[in-house]
Amino acid sequence: MFGRKKVAALLAEFLGTAVLTLLILSVQRSQLGLQYFVALGAGLVLAILTFVFVEYSGAFFNPAVTVGLWTARKLSTLATLTFVAVQCAGGFAAFGIYSYFGNNKLANVGGHFTLRILIAESVGAFVFSFLYAATLYKSYSSATRAAFSGIAYTSGILVASSAAIGILNPAVALGIRAWATAYLVGPFIGAIIGINLYTLVFAEGSAVKVASVSARSETPATSKRTVAKKKTTRKK
Repeated sequence: MFGRKKVAALLAEFLGTAVLTLLILSVQRSQLGLQYFVALGAGLVLAILTFVFVEYSGAFFNPAVTVGLWTARKLSTLATLTFVAVQCAGGFAAFGIYSYFGNNKLANVGGHFTLRILIAESVGAFVFSFLYAATLYKSYSSATRAAFSGIAYTSGILVASSAAIGILNPAVALGIRAWATAYLVGPFIGAIIGINLYTLVFAEGSAVKVASVSARSETPATSKRTVAKKKTTRKK
């Protein structure tokens, strides 16, 4: 049975991904559809969503980041599968809502596969996920982590935008109808490399999982504080 904490974690990922996708759709298809404004809007909304939901699910909102954390052994297989499922569902939900509001069918913006787009999305996702991974290992407050996550996403989008749309998120790609293989595969490549590189080279070793479907998320930094508190209590 799904308890309240499990439902909260899954609902957080669903709502977060849906809102992020809807924001990107709204800016991208408006008169302010320049990539610079898309990057700023996406970074801002990700920061807000991270601040709101980080204590419940880890605030990933991105299948590529989720899988990247799984390859780094920071997420369980069950959490990874369920999070990816609800994230993709959130992207599709945003697509349906935007289509209903606009009363028309969205055209596919992904185009055809090219190696240039694949590399651009991979590099952008690498920049984003590498910076994002850094927030998981430092003793940041929720507000600081949210701000850095937003800045990291904006940076990654701008890096990729010279050769691609700059989505860096397969769930968002599904929602905005960028269905080319490069936009679905590229972010996974970049996120897996970025997260594992930071974990193996720059982060302090930790076997603690970042999140679990059965409990609120716990970062390596917060887990260390928890252990320290337990040790202090035992000494007393």
